[in-house]
Amino acid sequence: MLGKLSALPPLASWRTIWFGAGMVFRSVHWRARRSVLFVPASNVRALQKASGLSCDCVILDLEDSVGRVEANSARLNLADFVRQPRQECVVRVSAFGTPSFAPDLAAALALHPDAILLPKLESASVLEKVAAGMPPERPALWAMIETPAALLQLGNIVSVAQATGLSALVVGPNDLARSTGVPIAPGRAAFIPWFMAIIAAARSAQLCVLDGVFNAYGDSAGFAAACTQAAQLGFDGKTLIHPLQIEPANAAFSPDEAAIARARRIVTAYDLPANQFSGVVGIDGEMVERLHLDAARDLLEYVQMCRL
Repeated sequence: MLGKLSALPPLASWRTIWFGAGMVFRSVHWRARRSVLFVPASNVRALQKASGLSCDCVILDLEDSVGRVEANSARLNLADFVRQPRQECVVRVSAFGTPSFAPDLAAALALHPDAILLPKLESASVLEKVAAGMPPERPALWAMIETPAALLQLGNIVSVAQATGLSALVVGPNDLARSTGVPIAPGRAAFIPWFMAIIAAARSAQLCVLDGVFNAYGDSAGFAAACTQAAQLGFDGKTLIHPLQIEPANAAFSPDEAAIARARRIVTAYDLPANQFSGVVGIDGEMVERLHLDAARDLLEYVQMCRL
């Protein structure tokens, strides 16, 4: 299924942080993306509210959430968007090869976003064509994985990540369900093999990987369960469709107090003169190695970056 995978980077260039139900994969280009909110660019009120929200990232959407008659006004609305300094900003354009792609991309680039999100990406060649047509100081590229063809081309897609500036994969569960005929049932058991294939491909190229949206924003219990599952599977965060989902997502992808306290104990123990050159230290009845020290330090840095 994965095709050609790029070689895993040296151990020193990436880390994994353990906390609660999940982990955080830290690459050299890492940043917190626990909550990534889709905001329709056609909705002026939503755009105005987005800058005051506590999500780690906003995706200004020119694709699925924008109707044909709204497309031009949506592009013009981007110019008025103001974000928080800490907020990452991404623009989802229409699919490459459609009539809307070129004007969407031009409007997106004028905003100087952190990344451009390409929907329905199915080949490495499309990434290369998009990257070649962008200015030298181009933003990063993100890719939606939401079709069977994309699943079968994962290895080839991530193999050109460094050359094209691809930095994240985003699961599109609704389109994936429609294009495969597999319904999204509670627990998403049928989708887990695909999710793990996407995660493995992303990690082979040090990419961020985000879980897809949960449509029933009024179902808080169902959303919490989906977030917990996503963290356990190894996703970096979750894409959202409503502000009510931000805080539960932030909580699910953040370390709890017990994990933070344990990380501090590990760092403190290794800072003792007697342990500074030790490979293994006993803490709370557990043998802790230096790889756990690295993870503990990264977790505490993660806490600081997320302002927890």
